[in-house]
Amino acid sequence: MSEATAEKIVLAVDTSTDMLACAVGRLGEEGVELLASGDHLCRRHANEELVTTCLDVLGRADLAMADVDAVLVGRGPGSFTGVRIGIATAKGLACGLGRALYGVSTLDAVAWGVWAHGVRGLVGVVGDAMRREVYPALYEVGEDGPVRLFEVEAVVKAPDAIEAWAARDDAGEIALAGDGLKKYRAQFEAAGFSRFADEDAWHPAGEGLLRAAAASGVLRGVSDSPVDSGDPALVLPIYTRLSDAEENERTRLGLKEPLSAAVTGVDDALAGIHCQLRPMTVNDVRAVAELEASAFAGASHAPWSEQAFNDDVTQRGHLWWVAHDRGAIIGFAGGTVVADELQVSDVAVAEGRRHEGIAGRLLTRVAYDAQMLGATCAILEVEVGNEPAEHLYERLGFAEVGVRPNYYGQGHDARIMRAGLPLADLAPDADRDPAPRTSIRPWPIVPASRGDEARERIAAAGPLILSVESSCDETAMAVTDSHGVVCASVVATQIDFHARFGGVVPEIASRKHTEAIVGVLEETLAQAGAHFGVDTLAPDDLAAVGVTAGPGLVGALVVGVAFSKGLCAATGLPLIAVHHLEGHLMANLFETPDLKPPFVASLVSGGNTMLVHVRAWGDYEVLGTTIDDAVGEAFDKVAKALGLGYPGGPVISKLAEKGNRKAIHFPRAMMHSGDYSFSLSGLKTSVITYINNENRAGRPINLPDLAASFEAAVVDVQVAKAVTAVEQTGVSDVCIGGGVSANPALREAYRRRFGRMGVRVTVPPLAACGDNAAMIGIPALRSYLAGDFAPLTLDADPNAALGTWSSSAAPVPPHWER
Repeated sequence: MSEATAEKIVLAVDTSTDMLACAVGRLGEEGVELLASGDHLCRRHANEELVTTCLDVLGRADLAMADVDAVLVGRGPGSFTGVRIGIATAKGLACGLGRALYGVSTLDAVAWGVWAHGVRGLVGVVGDAMRREVYPALYEVGEDGPVRLFEVEAVVKAPDAIEAWAARDDAGEIALAGDGLKKYRAQFEAAGFSRFADEDAWHPAGEGLLRAAAASGVLRGVSDSPVDSGDPALVLPIYTRLSDAEENERTRLGLKEPLSAAVTGVDDALAGIHCQLRPMTVNDVRAVAELEASAFAGASHAPWSEQAFNDDVTQRGHLWWVAHDRGAIIGFAGGTVVADELQVSDVAVAEGRRHEGIAGRLLTRVAYDAQMLGATCAILEVEVGNEPAEHLYERLGFAEVGVRPNYYGQGHDARIMRAGLPLADLAPDADRDPAPRTSIRPWPIVPASRGDEARERIAAAGPLILSVESSCDETAMAVTDSHGVVCASVVATQIDFHARFGGVVPEIASRKHTEAIVGVLEETLAQAGAHFGVDTLAPDDLAAVGVTAGPGLVGALVVGVAFSKGLCAATGLPLIAVHHLEGHLMANLFETPDLKPPFVASLVSGGNTMLVHVRAWGDYEVLGTTIDDAVGEAFDKVAKALGLGYPGGPVISKLAEKGNRKAIHFPRAMMHSGDYSFSLSGLKTSVITYINNENRAGRPINLPDLAASFEAAVVDVQVAKAVTAVEQTGVSDVCIGGGVSANPALREAYRRRFGRMGVRVTVPPLAACGDNAAMIGIPALRSYLAGDFAPLTLDADPNAALGTWSSSAAPVPPHWER
């Protein structure tokens, strides 16, 4: 029997709604045989219950994880966090097992459930989208199953969905189902609808997932879409809208007047800023049209005019991104979403900035936004013979589907090229582009055979711990051996996706973790493999998985936790919960391996500002925290007010190096409060007020002086409070940790002030200051050696207190090749 027709044991899960759907079945030529199911309502507890439900369902079917041939997950649409719990868990299961992962629509699963209840004819599934919106989906259900009467999933206001269906001539024949009826049934009834499926069929069920997959053909290998290839990196939630922040940004793009920061002299101050990408605004139209005219001078077709760009950029579904550097537009790309297709309109990069990967990055951003609006493919035209452009598009995954003779004028033909979404990534370097969303090798990855010497090297390293960090806007993983050696460390940043908002958008962060996490795992295992002289490590080379369980953004944390639990359930590896701030604290051991309690630690990051008395490892007394903004938040908000982009810390530090810290007096809030509390809100407000006053007066702002003065106000308070803490506790060591510990002025101020006191100062290496998984590996290894493991019911705790999940054992001094 061929692979395409062989029977498969498939584990199916879905957490898109209040129903946790889970089943295991046998799929083959004869159809679907349900072996066991564990469907149950579990509002807000899916991350606690999903993995254990999977194990229970397999047990009741007299099966083990190793018997599973493929994993299937409901991709939504549904609750953003709920969908990602299911998908992240399924990705962890698939990666741990080395099995294919497939996705199906949750709405399709509901339709198959309605079919199983004997309903035939027109069926309308009404999924609850919250915010008085629904996911409407209409099917024709026959004896062989449901057939979609729509192209792609969409979200609409509930009254609009009701009105559209009520206007149909056959409205009276529609039988309704879906969890949206819990809220809107009365409104449907008021509009004349009277046919309703049994409430047992309103939610997705595991059997419905299995039948939807069997009907789609993905499990038989008959689909030619890369999304249906079984590669877990490509299985993503079904998005029906942009995030709230992105929707607001689209609205803001209609702004007709330049931002106030345009008069602050920001352009001159951006000389050292790395090229950044952001959506095009109407304020960019003139510069974009000038670049267009320059880029296509002498071309066989006419360039877009300024008016054409102006008319297009504000239209819904028309997506435009620009690249800017030194305050100047150096590239742009745009396209239009029509149904499920992105039609690329234009791409151009300034001469002298080509061959830097800018066009590819721009197209990736446009395609990403299009995917969020329901597009599944992209299409474009390129002039035959334009070899650089043709090569770029081919690397992005485009393939020729036709030729249009004389498209660009007589004798100038166009190649029509098409690609599935997401586009292939061109630059896996995290500093230049997001982590790859596709596997680095064909799935599943099978390690090459190993010689005796390589096996001995791996064995000598002792237990290897995989650590996972996803608390904010970096997806990171590392492998640490039993001696504390970091064998691999990979960090995938999301900066480009948050830069346009001046700070981290939680919904985007969660989404990007879901997309990047498989690629980061593969890169981490490959990097660790290179450390040992083999092509890649495999999950069965690991001894445990440690994961940041809190604090942080809950939507981001749950992705890392769910993925790690799926990986552990698939492999039988123990799970270790790690506190994010304890990781930052222990990152100091990379610089000072002999650091021992008691000491005082200052933890300063984008979300936390606190002073801690470390009385012993695992015994932490929090002396004081911020009562409002954290230090990192204050830097970001001031940078946003100046139009300096995100993240704010690095650019303000760079400007401050050239400024006078005494030029402008800003308040040192709570410096003499007599306690260890911090407040940054007043300082932030004072700086923004100063900016606004100078703008209104028409006076240019000396950015270096402002940055230096603001930075000095932050540093002075941090150091003063730490000095008091050291004096009152009597310790002889002080350290700092967190992303802001990379700030040169803060590091130097600590060294200078405490050096005069005879107190040793430890600061983490710069590579370990930001969020990374190598620091998570230190407490993870300590907990592993102490036998402190977490249950598979572990959930993320966004407000976890320092000391949660801590072990009293001393950490193994770490070593990180840098």
